[in-house]
Amino acid sequence: MMKVEPLGITTANVVYANNEYRDILELTTQEVFQLFKSCGVILFRGFEVNYEQMKKFSAQFSDRYVIDPTRENSYVDGSFVQLVDGGTHPLDPHCENASSPFVSDVIWFCCDVPIEGGETLFWNGVQVWKELSEQVKQLFLHKKVKYRHDVSVEQWKLFLGADSTIVDLKLLLDNIEGVKYWINDDESFYMEYICSAVKKPNFDQELAFANSVLFEYEQQKISLEDGSAIPDAVIAEIKDIMNRLTEEIPWQHGDLAMIDNSKFLHGRPELKDADGKRKIFVTQTNF
Repeated sequence: MMKVEPLGITTANVVYANNEYRDILELTTQEVFQLFKSCGVILFRGFEVNYEQMKKFSAQFSDRYVIDPTRENSYVDGSFVQLVDGGTHPLDPHCENASSPFVSDVIWFCCDVPIEGGETLFWNGVQVWKELSEQVKQLFLHKKVKYRHDVSVEQWKLFLGADSTIVDLKLLLDNIEGVKYWINDDESFYMEYICSAVKKPNFDQELAFANSVLFEYEQQKISLEDGSAIPDAVIAEIKDIMNRLTEEIPWQHGDLAMIDNSKFLHGRPELKDADGKRKIFVTQTNF
């Protein structure tokens, strides 16, 4: 049977390689999936996973991959495996692609080269929602948020395919609830996406504050649906709660993380003296 231990302060777990399971592809898909539905974050350790094995393992749960066009130059296998964002700047809490209608169900991280201080941080959105004041809860229950994007031709063609046309783009966007867009003369476009910052996760009946509010706030690309700013006091409260509920994945070479993107947010601290050494691969899937 799988060797499972808790990770952090909430529901996350570590699955360790043992004498019965040394190759991650030998794990029973059903057993892993049941554990994933109950905990939301699994760190697989000791299996010495590389990005090719991550791709094969993730395909056992779904072969519906999500492209992230903002990482247009970071592909490592020609299709769906990418490198995480470069640089050393911190990344605020976010659910992957949650500021767009193309949010993924699961995000997978595979660590090739860890560095000291290079942890991936994560937050349980259900717990964050429980900690918010009633005033802030009512704000987000009654008002949606509006994300704003400028999308280049290269980005949308990466998402739709190199041979796609403006007609293909319009067919896609015209059928998505909450989307408004304007196409520019150079075929780039501006998009506004309105959605709730609160959601019911895929495998949980409780509400989760699972979104990209803090991330896009720092990028100045978010407002309430009516165009008004999210009050500074609200952002301060969210940050305070996030700081108290921060958990981390202390990476080792060959680790693989499976994260429920409908319930958990993730991010990273500022990387000090990284010099490009930290290398983590990522892929995203939908059920």
